[in-house]
Amino acid sequence: MNKKVAILGATGAVGQRFIQLLDNHPWFEITGLAASERNVGKTYKDTKKWRLDTQLPEEIGEYEILPMDPKKIDADLVFSALPSDVAGEIEANFAKEGVAVSSNASANRMKEDVPLIIPEVNRDHISLIDIQKEKRGWDGFIITNPNCSTIGLVLSLKPLTKFGIEEVRVATMQAVSGAGFDGVSSMDILDNVIPYIKGEEEKMETETLKLLGNMDKDRVKPASIKVSAGCHRIGVIDGHTESIWVSTNQKIDAKDAKNAFLMFDPQLKDLPSEPEKVIFLHERDDRPQTRLDRNIGRGMTVSVGRVRDDFDGIKYIALSHNTIRGAAGAAILNGELLAREGYI
Repeated sequence: MNKKVAILGATGAVGQRFIQLLDNHPWFEITGLAASERNVGKTYKDTKKWRLDTQLPEEIGEYEILPMDPKKIDADLVFSALPSDVAGEIEANFAKEGVAVSSNASANRMKEDVPLIIPEVNRDHISLIDIQKEKRGWDGFIITNPNCSTIGLVLSLKPLTKFGIEEVRVATMQAVSGAGFDGVSSMDILDNVIPYIKGEEEKMETETLKLLGNMDKDRVKPASIKVSAGCHRIGVIDGHTESIWVSTNQKIDAKDAKNAFLMFDPQLKDLPSEPEKVIFLHERDDRPQTRLDRNIGRGMTVSVGRVRDDFDGIKYIALSHNTIRGAAGAAILNGELLAREGYI
C-alpha cells in the first residue's frame, strides 16, 4: 500500500509532528507540504525553525512550500493541521475536488455528517463518510479526530462503558504545546497555572458525547452521559494529565476498573500507528508522570494510574501525549483506517 499524502499547515507545531511521524511511514509518502501565503515558494527548511527533538528529514527540508490549493497538490489524502478559523473552507475545497481530508482542526468535528473518530472507540462511525459525500455531492470527504484533551479522556472511558457510565467529571493539566509555538508566553506560564483554555471545556463536554454515541440511521445519537470539565494550562512542554471521576449505574470498584483497563484490546494491530497497548495501567501511586510516561507506545498509548474507589464510582489519572495521540498521530491513525477500509 503506497498512498500519496500532503500536510496542510505544515510549519506549525502539529504540522511538524505530522512530518516526524510520517517520515518512513510504511503506507504513506509525503508528496506535498502547504502553508500560509507568506511561506509559499520557500523551501521547508527556510520557513520556520524545526522545534522537535529529532532532526528534520533532509529531503523534507528541500520541499517547496505549496499554496493550499487542491489543484496544485498531488495527494490521495491530506492531513490538516490548520487553525480552526481557516480550516473549514480550505478543507471543504479539497473535499469538493475529490481529496480525502483527515483533519485535526475543530472546524468540522461537530457537523452532523462529519465522522469524529477514535478508531479504538467508534470506528463504525466511519460510515458517515458515504452519507456526507451523498448529501454534499462531493467526490472527497472530511474525517476528523477529537480535541487533544478529549482523546485521552474518551480512550480511558471506553473500557468502562460496559458498567453504564452516568457522569464524568474531569480536571485537566495541559501542556503548553497544545497552544502552538507562540500560544503561551514564558512570562505567563512560568511559576503559574492558568485555569482557563478558551473553548477547551466545551469541546470535551460535547465531543465526548458524539464519540461515545451510537449510529442512528444517517447520524450519531449522542451518548446520554453528563460530562463536566475544568481545563488548566501548566508549565509542561508535552503531555496532558487528567484527573477523572466516573459514576456508573452498575456497581463498580477500583478492581473492576483496573481489570477493564487491562483487558481493553480493540484489535487494530494491522494499522501501523496502533500501539501494542492502547492503555497502559500503572500500579505505582506516583504514576503516570508526563516526563516519564508520555512517550509510551511511541506517544500513542494512554497511561492510566491511581485508580481508586470514590463515593459513587471510581477515580483515576490519565496521561496522553497531546501532539501525538492527541493530534497528528490521531489523524494519521484515522488515515490508516481510511486506507484499510478502502476509502482512499
